[in-house]
Amino acid sequence: MKLQETAQGVVIDMHVKPNSKQFRIELDGDEVVVLCREAPVKGKVNKELLKQFSRLFGRRAELVSGFTSRQKRLLISDIKVEEVNRILESAFAAR
Repeated sequence: MKLQETAQGVVIDMHVKPNSKQFRIELDGDEVVVLCREAPVKGKVNKELLKQFSRLFGRRAELVSGFTSRQKRLLISDIKVEEVNRILESAFAAR
């Protein structure tokens, strides 16, 4: 899993797959794969990502790069890598 700790928080690199039946976070090898329900139209996938990750972590999430790409980088504010790992591991185990 590619996580990068910064002064603002933690950046998560992910691959996004739109038009899925349900929102889900998976680990494929070393890559975080996010299945989004929305279609990639007018930023709907990005809005869904920000909403779901903000809810999951209980903190502000913002898109750093990949606004029009399936490869995205998301910043979770005011959090440490250890806590991100713990929350993501529990999200992977819950499915």
